[in-house]
Amino acid sequence: MENFNETEFLIAFGKNLSKLRRFKGFTQEQLANDLNIEISQISRIERGKINTSISNIKLISLALDIEIKELFNF
Repeated sequence: MENFNETEFLIAFGKNLSKLRRFKGFTQEQLANDLNIEISQISRIERGKINTSISNIKLISLALDIEIKELFNF
């Protein structure tokens, strides 16, 4: 992983999440429904506006059927 500052890291994480979500055929709405969170929260994560919890990261990986580490491959 490159040497990111916090903002750059959140943006890179969000872009990677968006890419993985679309690859798996999910809309933001579908993922939000699977996670039982607001669609706006998915949007903010993908835009790097919020730092999501480790619990949400685990749930995202389960919903997308990927390993957690894939979310950090950027």
